[in-house]
Amino acid sequence: MQTRLLLLFCLMLVSVRAEFAFAEATIEDLHAQMKSGRLTAVQLTQAYLDRIAEVDKAGPRLNAVIEINPDALTIAAQLDAERSAGFVRGPLHGIPILIKDNIVTSDKMQTTAGSLALVGTRPVNGAWVVGRLRQAGVVILGKTNLSEWANFRGERSISGWSARGGQTRNPYALDRSPSGSSSGSAAAVAANLCVAAVGTETDGSIVSPASVCGLVGVKPTIGLVGRSGIIPISASQDTAGPMARTVQDAALLLDIMAQKDPGDQATLSRPHTVDTVFSVAVKMRKRLIKGARLGVIRGPFGMDARLNPILDGAIDKLKAAGAEIVDLGDLPQFNAAGEAEMEVLLYEFKDGLNKYFATLGPDSPIKTLADVIAFNRAHADKELAHFGQELMEKAQAKGPLTEQAYLDARATCLRVMRTEGIDALLAQHKLDALVTLTNGPAWLIDPVNGDAYTGGSSSLAAVAGYPSVTVPAGDWRGLPVGISFTGAAWTEAKLLAYAAEFEAAAKARREPQFLPTIR
Repeated sequence: MQTRLLLLFCLMLVSVRAEFAFAEATIEDLHAQMKSGRLTAVQLTQAYLDRIAEVDKAGPRLNAVIEINPDALTIAAQLDAERSAGFVRGPLHGIPILIKDNIVTSDKMQTTAGSLALVGTRPVNGAWVVGRLRQAGVVILGKTNLSEWANFRGERSISGWSARGGQTRNPYALDRSPSGSSSGSAAAVAANLCVAAVGTETDGSIVSPASVCGLVGVKPTIGLVGRSGIIPISASQDTAGPMARTVQDAALLLDIMAQKDPGDQATLSRPHTVDTVFSVAVKMRKRLIKGARLGVIRGPFGMDARLNPILDGAIDKLKAAGAEIVDLGDLPQFNAAGEAEMEVLLYEFKDGLNKYFATLGPDSPIKTLADVIAFNRAHADKELAHFGQELMEKAQAKGPLTEQAYLDARATCLRVMRTEGIDALLAQHKLDALVTLTNGPAWLIDPVNGDAYTGGSSSLAAVAGYPSVTVPAGDWRGLPVGISFTGAAWTEAKLLAYAAEFEAAAKARREPQFLPTIR
């Protein structure tokens, strides 16, 4: 009886804490309030800082925020002064967001990828995408926790865990994983600790946590968003992207982020005709989805067949919105790139990290991947307490990117996922986009055995370097499940429009209640 009463009391306490004046507020809502004079950036920033203190650091203790920006209120006050003087930078003026801790902010906060090895290091160059957001008037509240080294360290990793930040928890059930590696960004947005956040993805690290935390996540085409100043895994697959509670909010963020980066050749070589005003496409969603041909892929993604009703319900809603559906069934050929992708990531991880460490300056004790491996061994009680660093060791054993093994693996990835994969399907069936379940529901956090991944479709877009948008589609026993819209390169505008129309029909996003567990 005492246990039951205690649990009831805890649930009541959590429910009280969850009541928040800006719960589920959108960028347009907040912009309108600021424009009318009913709200200031300082008031909004303070409200989110209080929310972080009550929900992230106390109460449910989500542990999504790894560090608070000590200058957040000062920046908000400066933006309020600009507004008072008649200078408004745009719809993001005064909007507080959080940034993943592998993205350099060049301020008083650190950038560590969750690793103790990088504590105290100071990168010379800030991330291009952070500069763009600051120019747009964003208030950077702080940095979010992540799966250490963006989940590319050990073979039995625990999503949402880092030695520096500890374990982030899923706000829908605190014993469940927030997925990775943009774990803190997802949990924070889902729990209304900020308006939106920036995550990064190599394969699933935006769309997977977005899906299991009931969010919209955008994995852009490689080359749409600049990557300089981001701790890398893979030059051919890495990208930053927005995570938000609505498609429109994600699009507004992407409008700002999708600019050419002088430090990222991939952005400089993209076509001049690429549409980069995504928020306009979202508002045209009804017209764009009419007659759109969408190919549904059901596998092979390793997801439980009991999730099929969520996909079937999504298909019905897309048909009702005017889309033409082509059911492609299971396509096992997409399994063929798995080993090749890992080979590519191992080679590019070593190459990219060593180049990044060169930007830390001569005083940094970390100059190579070998230094990180040695640091982890020397601090095994903190760094290697839960799982090892097998992936780092395998990457360290690789040679330069001129080796034939790397070149062959990269060619296999492009052939399987791009030429004979997405490109071929779109052309053969005259499709505008592909539709899949994003992943299975969140699994239990297990510090002994690591992640018990419930399947996912992220590799389709990730390995091809193509865009994907996930949006809430339903839930399984109270745990969110999303669907993804994936297309050819530079089709973000169409995908966001399709996702927005589905979002309006499904209305599947719901605010989390911080339950201790799911019955």
